[in-house]
Amino acid sequence: MSQYFEVHPLNPQPRLLKQAAQILHAGGVAAIPTDSSYALVCHLDDKAAAEQLRRLREVDDKHHLTLLCRDLSELARFARVDNRQFRLLKQGTPGPYTFILEATKEVPRRLSHPSRRTIGLRVPDHPVTQALLAAFGEPLLATTLIAPGETEPMNDAHEIRGYFGKRLQAVVDAGACPMEPTTVVDLTADEPVLLRQGRGDPARLGLA
Repeated sequence: MSQYFEVHPLNPQPRLLKQAAQILHAGGVAAIPTDSSYALVCHLDDKAAAEQLRRLREVDDKHHLTLLCRDLSELARFARVDNRQFRLLKQGTPGPYTFILEATKEVPRRLSHPSRRTIGLRVPDHPVTQALLAAFGEPLLATTLIAPGETEPMNDAHEIRGYFGKRLQAVVDAGACPMEPTTVVDLTADEPVLLRQGRGDPARLGLA
């Protein structure tokens, strides 16, 4: 079975998150809570871990993966952002929004959209996610934790561990998540395009 870390949802134990971060640095895939739902995460630069993450979700290379970043300064390393885009990003971060942006060379080509060279990025507003990102020391590659054949995210850490078994190397349990996907906004065009309305209110970004 995977390593199981039961942490406080508001004040997670640093020792446990450090252990989870070590598993991720070693090439593991983990289930973690976020401000929208549980997510599968792995090391950005670990090709084998990224492939395992896609296999667990049963998605191909056309499925947008997301980078979880601690703040906007970190996000700017991986995406080309102009002043207009930056103002919109400030309005939606941290929060349950995923922004589609043009990827920089910092993003491995295999992780960006195969035809568009874009990447999804977000800054989550969850104490455990933020603390894990701090312990890990860099962004995490992520995708919503939806079991193959299902449409709703999994929300119970014990069920997640039981379902995936040894295919997951770690589960971080901070209790139930909102269980609603992020709002996705494409910022690569002249005007922002709302691709999916989720937990994040589009009005916060000035979108109808």
